[in-house]
Amino acid sequence: MKRFTFLAGLALGLGLSGAAEAQIKIGVGSPVTGNSAAFGAQVRNGVVQAVEDINKAGGVKGQKFELSTGDDASDPKQGVSVANKFASEGVKMVVGHFNSGVSIPASDVYLDAGIIQITPGSTNVKFTERGMWSTFRTCGRDDQQGAMAGDYLATKLKGKKVAFVHDKTPYGKGLVDETLKVFKAKGGKETMIEGINPGEKDYSALVSKLKQNGVDLVYFGGYYTEAGLIIRQMRDQGLKAPLMGGDGMVDKELVAIAGPAAEGTLVTFPPDARKNPAAKDVVAAFKAKGIEPDGYTLYAYAAVQILAKAVEATGSTEGEKLAAYLHQGKPTATAIGEIAYDKKGDITRPDYVIYEWKKGPSGTIDYTGNEIAP
Repeated sequence: MKRFTFLAGLALGLGLSGAAEAQIKIGVGSPVTGNSAAFGAQVRNGVVQAVEDINKAGGVKGQKFELSTGDDASDPKQGVSVANKFASEGVKMVVGHFNSGVSIPASDVYLDAGIIQITPGSTNVKFTERGMWSTFRTCGRDDQQGAMAGDYLATKLKGKKVAFVHDKTPYGKGLVDETLKVFKAKGGKETMIEGINPGEKDYSALVSKLKQNGVDLVYFGGYYTEAGLIIRQMRDQGLKAPLMGGDGMVDKELVAIAGPAAEGTLVTFPPDARKNPAAKDVVAAFKAKGIEPDGYTLYAYAAVQILAKAVEATGSTEGEKLAAYLHQGKPTATAIGEIAYDKKGDITRPDYVIYEWKKGPSGTIDYTGNEIAP
């Protein structure tokens, strides 16, 4: 009897082992808490839906995705902890993180562990400029959206007083630096440059300085939480200058924080992926769950599609083999359109649009459909 039990147990163990090997372990790291939690929810929603859809369709090469999640709280140290967690779990690929200041240090862990990483929202130039085989993104870069913003400010606000404010993070400062490069190259001269501490609630001293300098527009490098507070406090002090920023401000929480003062705010962001014909069924699936796939939701969904395509094409889940395939530049059909990569891991068709937050017929302030450039 003991021998039978042992053999049965061995067979069961082998069976479970085979089942485990039939899973492709994928991680999603994003800020579910912290000052970028709204974006973190978008990233996680996108990955969860993509994994569900792919598994429902039979998986990839007979294997299904097994999802592991991690909350990095927009904190670099926590992001590294999440990365180490994924590595210890045997995760083969990661979608994340959102904040550039988290993605960059976490990428070192992924490289050492042989894990391929695709971020849907980290735009800092450094992320893909270090010669690492493991880093990719489905979004553009700060030098690309900074170029558009810098050109707009230099041409449309020629002779006006423009202030530049950033939140001292790799994303926020990086975006301001890239915007300033083009702004200055096209003849612009900044009125002032200031750094703020993210997480604070009172920016009245900054607003007072902006008023003293008589600024006509404030360009902000940072996220929606601080942007919303600065906009509201500018209006409270009678400063009517509009605020302009990047993709880190593109969430409805901006309006929740700034209130009616959010109207007139300008942001750079890619064309609305929800309008892409390739996203029709995916958008419907999200809406059936009561989820609006705005912001970076579909960029996270696309990242999973790209990884699935690489597994299908190579028949492997090894990070370096998947990366080598993607670096060939072959296009993959995704919910945000066809995506192909260069040798750095950047997409080959980056594009940005300038939107203005406006009040629609329903009374809701939104950026959707309010493109003003190019």
